[in-house]
Amino acid sequence: MKNVLITGGSGGIGTALCVAFAQSGCNVVVHCHKNKNSAQNLAKILCESYGVGALAVQADVSDRQSVNEMFDIIDNTIGSVDVLVNNSGIAQQKLFTDITAEDWKAMLGVNLDGVFNCTQEALNRYMIKNHNGVILNISSMWGQVGASCEVHYSAAKAGVIGLTKALAKEVGLSGVRVNCICPGVVMTDMMKSFDEQTVNELKEETPLNALGTPKDIADAAVFLCSDKAKFITGQILGVNGGFVI
Repeated sequence: MKNVLITGGSGGIGTALCVAFAQSGCNVVVHCHKNKNSAQNLAKILCESYGVGALAVQADVSDRQSVNEMFDIIDNTIGSVDVLVNNSGIAQQKLFTDITAEDWKAMLGVNLDGVFNCTQEALNRYMIKNHNGVILNISSMWGQVGASCEVHYSAAKAGVIGLTKALAKEVGLSGVRVNCICPGVVMTDMMKSFDEQTVNELKEETPLNALGTPKDIADAAVFLCSDKAKFITGQILGVNGGFVI
């Protein structure tokens, strides 16, 4: 039974990821930054509903010491991480000229530094030594093509794509696969800042004329992390209804 760490596990896409991996028979570590009660409740539901092991952990992924402490807890409870899903993320809409240095630092801190911090710990502690492991990064279609008024978000998510491709080349001989999912417009709390007209326009721009669900992302993630995808690494999968082709 594989142990899966899902960062941002208590959020919209994160919850769907946790449920999907538990349904597939994996033990799940549910990471959160602030909402520990939600993470603990989710872990309890996963245990009771799917008969797997589940653990809630709290950490600021942008802070290396906090990440180290999270992995220490994992070491002392479930012992190892076989699959890491870097899902933690924040978003913000601002004109580029209004983005502050603090905005920029926070955006890259969570969305890019967080991937670096968690991935390096997982590789150093388990995956290189075990000659086995899977890393899945959750980026965004805006990391592929850029979004107006989301320059810092787009830059961070583009960095995740570059990290994925380079790292896959580096750790392939160590038996570790690294892939990336770029979601399209998915109805989560992050979309609450958009008005109904904007959401409808995004739907109309999507060739499938539909918005994504967290489950759409989770189903793709479980596949990429499974043995069915054992010959897939370094790939960027757009789950976006055809919005970016």
